[in-house]
Amino acid sequence: MTLEEQLEKVKKDGRSVKYINDPSLEVCLAAIKENDSAIQHIKNPTEEMCLEVVKNDGYSIAYIKNPTEEMCLIAVKQTGLAIDYINNPSEAVCLIAAKQDIVCRKQIEFSDKVQEYFVNNDINNIFLIPNNKLLVKFKKKYKHLLDMRRTGII
Repeated sequence: MTLEEQLEKVKKDGRSVKYINDPSLEVCLAAIKENDSAIQHIKNPTEEMCLEVVKNDGYSIAYIKNPTEEMCLIAVKQTGLAIDYINNPSEAVCLIAAKQDIVCRKQIEFSDKVQEYFVNNDINNIFLIPNNKLLVKFKKKYKHLLDMRRTGII
């Protein structure tokens, strides 16, 4: 198959790159330009390819085997829920995800910084942080709320 035929094929359906033996960089880039999920069919995608995909769609982080910190940050800046597809996200990634989309709060690690953000943003978020991970200062400051929650008053 010629280069032109390969390009024509992936421009129609980027995922067809999986049927091309040893596609060139040009073919791979055309494939992911047509369909971000085509990255999962490229054996050894370059960092450039991965960044391109994540910049287009934050959820595409799911198709990248070992995303860099930069890729993770780009993904959660677009949509905080992309954190679902990131293994062991850093505190910076968690914080940006939390700021981007408060709904993702159940998927993140509640580091001190992230807890500060959540509780200062909305006091009701204190109930979303597991009690055994809650900062001592919040346990003391909001003991009355936590006691009310524990006893079923709220």
